[in-house]
Amino acid sequence: MITGRFNAIIIKQMRFSGLFLKTQKEFPKDETAVNARLLIKANYVSKLMAGVFSLLPLGFRVSEKIKNIIREEMNVLGAEELFLPALHPRSSWDLTGRWQELAEIMYQFKDRGGRELGLGPTHEEIIAAVAAKSISSYKDLPRFVYQIQTKFRDEPRAKSGLLRGREFTMKDLYSFHADKNSLDKFYEEVKKAYVKIFSRCGLKTIIIEASGGAFSKEFSHEFMVVSSVGEDEIIFCGLCHFAQNTEIAKARASELCPACKAGKLEKLKAIEVGNIFKLGTKFSEPLGLVYKDKNGKSYPVIMGSYGIGVERMMAAIVEISHDDDGIIWPQSVAPFDAELIDLGEKKLSGEIYKTLVKAGVDVLYDDRDDSSAGEKFKDADLLGIPWRIVVSEKTARQEKAEIKKRNEKSVKLVSLSQLVKIMTSK
Repeated sequence: MITGRFNAIIIKQMRFSGLFLKTQKEFPKDETAVNARLLIKANYVSKLMAGVFSLLPLGFRVSEKIKNIIREEMNVLGAEELFLPALHPRSSWDLTGRWQELAEIMYQFKDRGGRELGLGPTHEEIIAAVAAKSISSYKDLPRFVYQIQTKFRDEPRAKSGLLRGREFTMKDLYSFHADKNSLDKFYEEVKKAYVKIFSRCGLKTIIIEASGGAFSKEFSHEFMVVSSVGEDEIIFCGLCHFAQNTEIAKARASELCPACKAGKLEKLKAIEVGNIFKLGTKFSEPLGLVYKDKNGKSYPVIMGSYGIGVERMMAAIVEISHDDDGIIWPQSVAPFDAELIDLGEKKLSGEIYKTLVKAGVDVLYDDRDDSSAGEKFKDADLLGIPWRIVVSEKTARQEKAEIKKRNEKSVKLVSLSQLVKIMTSK
C-alpha cells in the first residue's frame, strides 16, 4: 500500500504538467519507420544516432512492463536471473574462434594497457565460463539462468527505428543439460513460454525454422510477427502452420506445403521478435564446461540459448497496433492504464484522480492549463493509452466522467463508482 508522503510524490509524478514529457508537433524528418516516427513524436524515445535511442520515461515504463512479463514466464520455467558483464576480454572469444568470426558486428578495441576487449553482442562464451565454476556433476543438471541486459552490435544496416539497433536490450536465457533429451524437452517448454510472452504483449507470432547461423549446426527457431515492414521473408502454410525462413526454404510460394501436402504456401514479410538455439557442446567444450556422471566419467555440458529483443518487441507492437492518430498500446504493456483529461473542472478531476490512484489504477492526469481540449485529445490519441477519461463542465454537472477506449469510437458517461469498477476489472 502506498501512503503518506510517498503517495503524494507518486500522484505529482503522474500529472502531465510535471512529467518529463512534451510531444512533438511534427514527425521526425529522418525516419520512415512507423515505430520510430510515432515513438519519437510521442516522446517515448529520443534518437541519439542511427541505431541508438534513449528510452524516455514513458518508453521506459513500456519497456519495464515488457520485461516484467518476460521475467514472470522465465521464472515459471524455473530459470534464475543474473547479470553478466558487457565488457569482454578477447581471450574468452578466442577460445571459440568467434573473435574473428563476429569481427564485423562486434565492437572491438584496446584499453590503455593494450588489452584487446569487446562489447558483448551475445554472452554464450561468458555464461559458459561462469557455469564451469558452478557445474561439475550430473546432480547439478539441468540448470537455467537468464539475464536482461544491453547488447552492442556494429549493425551495418541500423534502420527501421527500434527494430534494428546498435545498442539494445535483450533477454537471453541459457540452459545446461546432461543429455540431448533433457535439452529437447526444455526447448519445447521455452517455445510455449515464448508464445505466451508474445501473446501477453499483444503479439501473434509464427514459429519458423531457420538457420542456426554462428550458434548451431541444427535448425534454430524464430518467432515472427507478420508485418509489411518486416525485413524477414517467410514461407508459411495456413493449413498446418508449417513455416520456414526463405533462407533455408526449398519450397516456394504457391507450391504445395511439404509438411501437410495439402495447403498452398504463401510468402510473407515478418518481424523477428525472438529466437531459440540448440547449442549442443559448441561453447561448453572450449570453455571447459564439463560434468561427471554417476561413474565419474566426464562429459561436456549440452547447452541451449534463447533470446528476446525488448525494444524490438516495443517497435513491433507499434508497427502492428496504431492508426493515423497514433499508437494503440495493449493494456498489458501500456505506460498507464488510463489518461484522465481535465477540461476546466479541476475539483472533480482531482477527486477522480486520487480515487483511481488509491484503487491501484495507473493514471496519467492531463492537468495542463495552457492546452486546449483539441490539443489534449490529439496528444491522448498519439500516446495511445488504453482508456481516455474526460471531465468537462457538461460531465461535472452530472458528477460523471466520459470514458472511451483508445481503439473504439463509442463513448460512455459513467459515475465515479462505475468508473472505478471499470478501471479495476481490467
